[in-house]
Amino acid sequence: MNLLESIPRKDGFRMPAEFEPHSKCWMIWPERPDNWRNGAKPAQEAYSKVAEAISQFEKVTVCVSHEQYYNARKKLPPRVRVVEMSSNDAWMRDVGPTFVVNDEGIVRAVRWKFNAWGGLYFPWDKDELVALKVADMEEMDCYQAPMVLEGGSIDVDGEGTLITTEECLLNSNRNPQLSKEQIEQFLKDYLGVEKIIWLKRGVYNDETSGHVDNLCRFVRPGEAVLTWTEDRNDPQYEISRENYEILSKETDARRRRLKIHLIHQPSPIYVTEEEDSGVDFSERTHRRPAGYRLPASYVNFYFARGALIVPVFNDPKDKEALRKFREILPDRKIVPVYAREILLGGGAIHCITLQQPLGVRRC
Repeated sequence: MNLLESIPRKDGFRMPAEFEPHSKCWMIWPERPDNWRNGAKPAQEAYSKVAEAISQFEKVTVCVSHEQYYNARKKLPPRVRVVEMSSNDAWMRDVGPTFVVNDEGIVRAVRWKFNAWGGLYFPWDKDELVALKVADMEEMDCYQAPMVLEGGSIDVDGEGTLITTEECLLNSNRNPQLSKEQIEQFLKDYLGVEKIIWLKRGVYNDETSGHVDNLCRFVRPGEAVLTWTEDRNDPQYEISRENYEILSKETDARRRRLKIHLIHQPSPIYVTEEEDSGVDFSERTHRRPAGYRLPASYVNFYFARGALIVPVFNDPKDKEALRKFREILPDRKIVPVYAREILLGGGAIHCITLQQPLGVRRC
């Protein structure tokens, strides 16, 4: 592996959309008891089901600590690859590399700076190295981007358009030294995009400072889904409508008006007393006490090859969301996976997964 000093855009590389073909999916095994309840056993079961669902359609690699290796190997399906890798928690989307490709099919990695969502958790020294380790394991050249960014804070259409939120990327807890224009330039340089659509705020109470992957995602070029609610008393009501107004007036990098599909959120989900009591108290992590509203969203899905892996919550809105996804993506198999345990840790299916695009690895 070579650490490159050049810039992806100048080298002819771009970030492909998630709905483009994959080589594999990456995940990290959960075990941190001050974030996951009951010694992370319920979360491990949920992660196993996500890995099992995705592995029906593409290869899956799960990174596991030395202490948890045997446990993970026994709990994960045999077709899932398990490799030893240290980390602080289990959010591969945010700590792993962003993969970029060129017209020859060569795949390279981009390593961003990471500060645990603005210092929300401590420590994060092991998570900072995950992107580099994945690139090394895959024998991939790696760019090092000069700004803090998590993978869940951006989404691209593969044709030059990126969406993000001001709440996250312009937050003073990420890159206070950078202006909006400087951040835009880094996104263009390191992801090969041409147009950036700035939404305002992310899903209500999302501790990531409003990651866009929980709010709005591209499903194909020129089309996006947006988390929605019709309840005027819900704080999400104004957030979603404000973002809808922005999207409805925007065009993408190819000057197309966007087609926006509205995906109604599930009913508000709150942490129970039992769930709260199962988490080890710690000054090093963000606590979600009993009664805390979790940022549940169906938009936090994962595109697998030929499928869409969708979080569900045993909520009446589950059926409606799955029906909408089947309508929007008739060529894909829609696979629901119960995601409450993942949500209790701070995210959902997209947050714990990372696609590696299909291509030629070359150093």
